Amino acid sequence: MTRWARALAAGGVAALLAGTAACAPTASEGHDGATPGGPATTAPATTATAGTALAVLGTLPVKGSAPMTGYERDRFGAAWKDVDHNGCDTRNDILGRDLDDATYKAGTHDCVVLTGTLPDPYSGRSIAFTRGVTTSTAVQIDHLVALADAWRTGAQLLSPATRELLANDPLNLLAVDGPLNEQKSDGDAATWLPPAKSSRCSYVARQVAVKQRYRLWVTTAEKAAITRVLDTCPAQRVPVGGLTGTKVVTQKGPSGASATTAPSSGTGKPTTTHPAVAAPVSAYDCPSWAPIKGNASSHLYHLPTGGSYDATKPEVCFATEAAAQADGYRAAKR
Repeated sequence: MTRWARALAAGGVAALLAGTAACAPTASEGHDGATPGGPATTAPATTATAGTALAVLGTLPVKGSAPMTGYERDRFGAAWKDVDHNGCDTRNDILGRDLDDATYKAGTHDCVVLTGTLPDPYSGRSIAFTRGVTTSTAVQIDHLVALADAWRTGAQLLSPATRELLANDPLNLLAVDGPLNEQKSDGDAATWLPPAKSSRCSYVARQVAVKQRYRLWVTTAEKAAITRVLDTCPAQRVPVGGLTGTKVVTQKGPSGASATTAPSSGTGKPTTTHPAVAAPVSAYDCPSWAPIKGNASSHLYHLPTGGSYDATKPEVCFATEAAAQADGYRAAKR
């Protein structure tokens, strides 16, 4: 068992995957090898068992990608902040957790990693790490849920402090092959999966756990891709650990949409009785407190004053235009 597997199963910074089932390839793994984002029907349906990654995936909201309006890396705070207050920055914490035979710079209290060997989960290769301007990039720290992807799927509605936790949570971080991390970029499971199929189950299960912890959603294509992988390992459980006990605080998004409150019908005063988004109450009707009709297929929203409002069959209902815009919808022209 590699150090990476041991760290995920039993320890490292925060016992990241205690109780996680192994994800060795099965006879059906050929479905896993399909092009990410392909038809969801390429994998057989699997009944999700409580506590598994499949079951948790089923609890995540499914929405379209929100616009990247306002996104910058510093929206997630300073890179590699010492959020667990152990005296070491997050990057070195993860290197120390994931590298075999790590050595440390003298006088840093075993914080600054100088050398080590990475059993890379993405490629399956062993990669030598040497700290230096031209050598450190051989091993990079991947955000399993990329920060730009997190922004597109709800992080813009998180408070700055919560986004900083997301960016530095060991649950969302992994030392990996540098070029493969750059290849992944800000992709989700629908656009990129690790070449090493044996790591895909743990990879997507960690993404599910992060999205659950920080109240992010998945897109339809992303959910289909994750389901295809987990259908090959239905017993795979979601990981635990990282920054446990974190308080997820929401705020107003870039367009002014509140993630926790919405104006009540007729009063114009904020209320916490209703969320900003709701399901339709009938084929043609939205709740009175969330009258704006949204069509997920076109990502358009219709106001009660619009000419086609009465004939519109809503797929989602919004309390305010700002809430619709925060979810990536744009106003219909009629």
